[in-house]
Amino acid sequence: MPVAVLGRAEPRAPERHAESWVDEVAAYGRRVRQATALCLGCVRVSVTTVSPSSSGLQIRPAERADLAAVHRIEQTVFPQPWPAGAFERFLGKPGFLVAEDGLVVGYIVADIVESHGRTVGHIKDLAVRTDRRREGIGSTLLVHALEVLSGHVGTVKLEVREGNEGAIGLYRRHGFSYRRRLPGYYADGEDGLVFTRTLQP
Repeated sequence: MPVAVLGRAEPRAPERHAESWVDEVAAYGRRVRQATALCLGCVRVSVTTVSPSSSGLQIRPAERADLAAVHRIEQTVFPQPWPAGAFERFLGKPGFLVAEDGLVVGYIVADIVESHGRTVGHIKDLAVRTDRRREGIGSTLLVHALEVLSGHVGTVKLEVREGNEGAIGLYRRHGFSYRRRLPGYYADGEDGLVFTRTLQP
């Protein structure tokens, strides 16, 4: 599996969301246009030492015009891609971000969900174009998504394929720890692994 496949949850039934945080999308849109270094300081996470190769890389909230490019990446890197319409319900949510330097080169979908009676962050989908791998783009997207979630939840979870070593390494570098196995979680029968991270206040 290409290193650029960074991992995501399979589509599931709609979950309950903490709607109050959606009101912050406008303010967040301004913050993500600041230098990436500022966001790294806010989140206080360990990140890869590889920096994006293009100084023009921008992380910003996804817009409807980005959906076609996002879905093309999704289809390229995932064996069971989300349908195009799956991304539409996250438009306007501050955790749906794209990386672009003239073209969309990666994206992340992060949300807030109810899990076992408590509110947690959920990294649902993260991918980078295969021709832009090893540039730190996935790490940059993840850092920004964690910054979005940090003011609202104390824990973030995600699911990743057992064989996706590149994604597992990325998540471990960002402070995620293995929690449990989900047998046959993916449509092709591959097990999923649940990782979580506690966010610093």
